[in-house]
Amino acid sequence: MAADPLLEPLRSEPSAAAILCDIDGTLAPIVDDPERAAVPAEARAVLAGLARRYALVACVSGRRASAARRMVGVDELTYAGNHGLELLTPADERPRLDPALGHRGAAAAGFVSRLDWPRLASVGLRLEDKGPIQAIHWRGAPDPELAAQRAQALAALAEQEGLVAHLGRMVLEVRPLATVHKGIAVRRLVDEAGVGAALFGGDDRTDLDAFAALRDLSASGELERAVCVGVVSEEAPPEIAAHADVVVSGPAAFLDLLRDL
Repeated sequence: MAADPLLEPLRSEPSAAAILCDIDGTLAPIVDDPERAAVPAEARAVLAGLARRYALVACVSGRRASAARRMVGVDELTYAGNHGLELLTPADERPRLDPALGHRGAAAAGFVSRLDWPRLASVGLRLEDKGPIQAIHWRGAPDPELAAQRAQALAALAEQEGLVAHLGRMVLEVRPLATVHKGIAVRRLVDEAGVGAALFGGDDRTDLDAFAALRDLSASGELERAVCVGVVSEEAPPEIAAHADVVVSGPAAFLDLLRDL
Protein backbone atom coordinates (compact mmCIF):
# COMPACT_ATOMS: atom_id res chain seq x y z
CA MET A 1 0.00 0.00 0.00
CA ALA A 2 1.01 3.66 -0.35
CA ALA A 3 1.86 3.83 3.35
CA ASP A 4 4.55 1.12 3.09
CA PRO A 5 7.63 3.42 3.19
CA LEU A 6 6.26 5.18 6.27
CA LEU A 7 5.40 1.92 8.04
CA GLU A 8 8.68 0.16 7.32
CA PRO A 9 10.65 1.63 10.29
CA LEU A 10 7.96 0.35 12.67
CA ARG A 11 7.57 -3.01 10.97
CA SER A 12 11.31 -3.65 10.76
CA GLU A 13 11.91 -3.15 14.50
CA PRO A 14 8.62 -3.76 16.33
CA SER A 15 10.32 -4.18 19.71
CA ALA A 16 11.18 -0.47 19.57
CA ALA A 17 7.85 0.78 18.20
CA ALA A 18 4.38 1.67 19.48
CA ILE A 19 1.00 1.31 17.77
CA LEU A 20 -1.72 3.55 19.23
CA CYS A 21 -5.23 4.32 18.02
CA ASP A 22 -8.69 5.58 18.79
CA ILE A 23 -11.58 3.10 18.94
CA ASP A 24 -14.90 4.58 17.75
CA GLY A 25 -14.72 5.42 14.06
CA THR A 26 -11.20 3.96 13.84
CA LEU A 27 -11.41 0.34 15.01
CA ALA A 28 -15.20 0.21 15.26
CA PRO A 29 -17.74 1.71 12.84
CA ILE A 30 -19.75 4.65 14.17
CA VAL A 31 -23.34 3.71 15.11
CA ASP A 32 -26.29 5.74 16.39
CA ASP A 33 -26.12 4.22 19.87
CA PRO A 34 -22.53 4.21 21.27
CA GLU A 35 -23.45 1.30 23.55
CA ARG A 36 -24.02 -0.88 20.46
CA ALA A 37 -20.66 -0.10 18.85
CA ALA A 38 -18.44 -3.15 18.38
CA VAL A 39 -14.90 -3.95 17.30
CA PRO A 40 -15.02 -6.72 14.65
CA ALA A 41 -13.55 -10.10 15.58
CA GLU A 42 -10.95 -9.86 12.82
CA ALA A 43 -9.70 -6.58 14.28
CA ARG A 44 -9.35 -8.20 17.70
CA ALA A 45 -7.24 -10.97 16.21
CA VAL A 46 -4.96 -8.49 14.45
CA LEU A 47 -4.53 -6.39 17.60
CA ALA A 48 -3.68 -9.45 19.67
CA GLY A 49 -1.02 -10.39 17.12
CA LEU A 50 0.43 -6.88 17.17
CA ALA A 51 0.57 -6.93 20.98
CA ARG A 52 2.83 -9.98 20.81
CA ARG A 53 5.29 -8.22 18.47
CA TYR A 54 5.36 -4.52 19.38
CA ALA A 55 6.72 -2.79 22.46
CA LEU A 56 3.35 -1.14 23.03
CA VAL A 57 -0.11 -1.45 21.50
CA ALA A 58 -2.63 0.92 23.07
CA CYS A 59 -6.13 2.25 22.57
CA VAL A 60 -6.59 5.91 23.50
CA SER A 61 -10.29 6.58 23.83
CA GLY A 62 -12.87 8.99 25.12
CA ARG A 63 -14.63 5.98 26.62
CA ARG A 64 -13.88 4.84 30.15
CA ALA A 65 -10.83 2.57 30.18
CA SER A 66 -12.74 -0.47 31.47
CA ALA A 67 -15.45 0.05 28.83
CA ALA A 68 -12.79 0.35 26.13
CA ARG A 69 -11.20 -2.93 27.23
CA ARG A 70 -14.58 -4.71 27.17
CA MET A 71 -15.40 -3.28 23.76
CA VAL A 72 -12.08 -4.19 22.14
CA GLY A 73 -11.84 -7.50 23.96
CA VAL A 74 -8.03 -7.80 23.95
CA ASP A 75 -6.58 -7.84 27.46
CA GLU A 76 -2.99 -7.66 26.19
CA LEU A 77 -3.43 -4.02 25.15
CA THR A 78 -3.03 -0.86 27.21
CA TYR A 79 -6.11 1.37 27.45
CA ALA A 80 -5.98 5.11 28.13
CA GLY A 81 -9.59 6.02 28.88
CA ASN A 82 -11.40 9.31 29.32
CA HIS A 83 -8.83 10.94 27.02
CA GLY A 84 -6.02 9.92 29.36
CA LEU A 85 -7.58 10.50 32.78
CA GLU A 86 -7.60 6.72 33.25
CA LEU A 87 -4.91 4.15 32.52
CA LEU A 88 -5.49 0.39 32.34
CA THR A 89 -2.46 -1.74 31.51
CA PRO A 90 -2.51 -5.51 30.90
CA ALA A 91 -1.34 -5.96 34.51
CA ASP A 92 -4.16 -3.85 35.96
CA GLU A 93 -7.52 -5.21 37.08
CA ARG A 94 -8.99 -1.71 37.37
CA PRO A 95 -8.06 1.69 35.92
CA ARG A 96 -5.72 4.12 37.65
CA LEU A 97 -6.84 7.76 37.74
CA ASP A 98 -4.53 10.62 36.82
CA PRO A 99 -3.37 12.23 40.10
CA ALA A 100 -3.87 15.66 38.48
CA LEU A 101 -7.62 15.11 38.83
CA GLY A 102 -7.38 15.88 42.54
CA HIS A 103 -10.64 17.09 44.05
CA ARG A 104 -12.19 17.80 40.63
CA GLY A 105 -13.35 14.23 40.02
CA ALA A 106 -17.06 14.95 40.57
CA ALA A 107 -17.20 18.47 39.12
CA ALA A 108 -18.62 17.50 35.71
CA ALA A 109 -21.15 15.08 37.23
CA GLY A 110 -22.34 17.84 39.55
CA PHE A 111 -22.87 20.17 36.60
CA VAL A 112 -24.96 17.74 34.52
CA SER A 113 -27.03 16.72 37.56
CA ARG A 114 -28.44 20.26 37.71
CA LEU A 115 -29.61 20.33 34.08
CA ASP A 116 -33.26 20.01 33.00
CA TRP A 117 -33.03 16.55 31.46
CA PRO A 118 -36.71 16.10 30.51
CA ARG A 119 -36.43 19.28 28.42
CA LEU A 120 -33.07 18.29 26.93
CA ALA A 121 -34.29 14.77 26.16
CA SER A 122 -37.24 16.24 24.26
CA VAL A 123 -34.81 17.54 21.59
CA GLY A 124 -32.76 14.32 21.52
CA LEU A 125 -29.94 15.01 23.99
CA ARG A 126 -28.90 12.08 26.19
CA LEU A 127 -26.29 11.68 28.89
CA GLU A 128 -23.41 9.21 29.10
CA ASP A 129 -21.88 9.02 32.56
CA LYS A 130 -18.12 8.50 32.20
CA GLY A 131 -17.21 9.33 35.77
CA PRO A 132 -14.92 12.37 35.78
CA ILE A 133 -16.05 13.24 32.22
CA GLN A 134 -19.72 13.56 31.26
CA ALA A 135 -20.76 13.17 27.62
CA ILE A 136 -23.94 14.59 26.11
CA HIS A 137 -24.88 12.94 22.79
CA TRP A 138 -27.38 13.88 20.11
CA ARG A 139 -26.72 11.35 17.35
CA GLY A 140 -30.15 10.23 16.15
CA ALA A 141 -31.91 13.39 17.40
CA PRO A 142 -35.07 14.28 15.40
CA ASP A 143 -33.64 17.74 14.65
CA PRO A 144 -29.82 17.51 14.82
CA GLU A 145 -29.35 21.24 14.24
CA LEU A 146 -31.61 22.19 17.14
CA ALA A 147 -29.94 19.60 19.37
CA ALA A 148 -26.51 20.97 18.44
CA GLN A 149 -27.64 24.49 19.34
CA ARG A 150 -28.79 23.30 22.77
CA ALA A 151 -25.48 21.49 23.25
CA GLN A 152 -23.54 24.64 22.36
CA ALA A 153 -25.54 26.57 24.94
CA LEU A 154 -24.67 23.92 27.53
CA ALA A 155 -21.01 24.17 26.54
CA ALA A 156 -21.03 27.89 27.25
CA LEU A 157 -22.72 27.29 30.61
CA ALA A 158 -20.16 24.64 31.57
CA GLU A 159 -17.31 27.01 30.72
CA GLN A 160 -18.90 29.67 32.95
CA GLU A 161 -18.73 27.18 35.82
CA GLY A 162 -15.01 26.59 35.33
CA LEU A 163 -15.34 23.33 33.43
CA VAL A 164 -13.91 22.50 30.02
CA ALA A 165 -16.39 21.89 27.18
CA HIS A 166 -15.28 19.93 24.13
CA LEU A 167 -17.55 19.51 21.10
CA GLY A 168 -16.99 16.45 18.91
CA ARG A 169 -19.02 14.48 16.39
CA MET A 170 -22.56 14.91 17.77
CA VAL A 171 -21.25 14.89 21.32
CA LEU A 172 -20.40 17.47 23.96
CA GLU A 173 -17.92 16.38 26.60
CA VAL A 174 -17.78 18.24 29.89
CA ARG A 175 -14.33 17.78 31.39
CA PRO A 176 -12.96 18.76 34.80
CA LEU A 177 -9.52 19.90 33.61
CA ALA A 178 -7.98 21.66 30.63
CA THR A 179 -5.00 19.28 30.77
CA VAL A 180 -7.10 16.34 29.62
CA HIS A 181 -6.63 15.30 26.02
CA LYS A 182 -5.29 12.49 23.91
CA GLY A 183 -2.05 14.31 23.17
CA ILE A 184 -1.00 14.19 26.81
CA ALA A 185 -2.02 10.54 27.03
CA VAL A 186 -0.02 9.62 23.91
CA ARG A 187 3.07 11.49 25.09
CA ARG A 188 3.00 9.67 28.44
CA LEU A 189 2.52 6.27 26.83
CA VAL A 190 5.32 6.80 24.32
CA ASP A 191 7.70 8.17 26.96
CA GLU A 192 7.07 5.26 29.32
CA ALA A 193 7.48 2.69 26.53
CA GLY A 194 10.85 4.18 25.52
CA VAL A 195 10.25 3.54 21.82
CA GLY A 196 11.89 5.17 18.83
CA ALA A 197 8.91 5.02 16.47
CA ALA A 198 5.16 5.39 16.95
CA LEU A 199 1.93 5.42 14.95
CA PHE A 200 -1.43 6.86 15.92
CA GLY A 201 -4.69 6.33 14.03
CA GLY A 202 -7.78 8.45 14.62
CA ASP A 203 -10.85 9.93 13.01
CA ASP A 204 -12.08 12.88 15.11
CA ARG A 205 -10.97 16.27 16.40
CA THR A 206 -9.91 14.79 19.74
CA ASP A 207 -7.37 12.73 17.79
CA LEU A 208 -5.69 15.85 16.42
CA ASP A 209 -4.11 16.33 19.86
CA ALA A 210 -2.54 12.89 19.51
CA PHE A 211 -1.25 13.79 16.05
CA ALA A 212 0.28 16.98 17.46
CA ALA A 213 1.95 15.07 20.29
CA LEU A 214 3.65 12.69 17.87
CA ARG A 215 4.78 15.62 15.72
CA ASP A 216 6.28 17.33 18.78
CA LEU A 217 8.06 14.16 19.87
CA SER A 218 9.49 13.78 16.38
CA ALA A 219 10.58 17.42 16.15
CA SER A 220 12.36 17.19 19.51
CA GLY A 221 14.19 14.03 18.47
CA GLU A 222 12.46 11.88 21.07
CA LEU A 223 10.98 9.83 18.23
CA GLU A 224 12.88 8.88 15.11
CA ARG A 225 9.68 8.19 13.21
CA ALA A 226 6.10 9.32 13.86
CA VAL A 227 3.19 8.33 11.63
CA CYS A 228 -0.27 9.93 11.88
CA VAL A 229 -3.05 7.95 10.19
CA GLY A 230 -6.29 9.74 9.44
CA VAL A 231 -9.38 7.53 9.23
CA VAL A 232 -11.79 9.53 7.10
CA SER A 233 -15.53 9.32 6.46
CA GLU A 234 -18.35 11.66 5.47
CA GLU A 235 -18.55 12.83 9.09
CA ALA A 236 -14.83 13.15 9.77
CA PRO A 237 -13.62 16.74 10.16
CA PRO A 238 -11.42 17.88 7.25
CA GLU A 239 -8.54 18.58 9.64
CA ILE A 240 -8.02 14.84 10.07
CA ALA A 241 -6.99 14.34 6.45
CA ALA A 242 -5.13 17.67 6.39
CA HIS A 243 -2.90 16.73 9.35
CA ALA A 244 -2.38 13.04 8.57
CA ASP A 245 0.64 11.39 6.95
CA VAL A 246 -1.55 8.58 5.67
CA VAL A 247 -5.30 8.69 4.95
CA VAL A 248 -7.52 5.60 4.90
CA SER A 249 -11.25 5.32 4.33
CA GLY A 250 -13.02 3.91 7.37
CA PRO A 251 -12.25 1.23 9.96
CA ALA A 252 -11.95 -1.58 7.40
CA ALA A 253 -9.14 0.24 5.60
CA PHE A 254 -7.44 1.04 8.90
CA LEU A 255 -7.55 -2.66 9.76
CA ASP A 256 -5.82 -3.41 6.45
CA LEU A 257 -3.06 -1.00 7.47
CA LEU A 258 -2.72 -2.74 10.84
CA ARG A 259 -2.43 -6.07 9.04
CA ASP A 260 0.53 -4.65 7.09
CA LEU A 261 2.28 -3.98 10.39
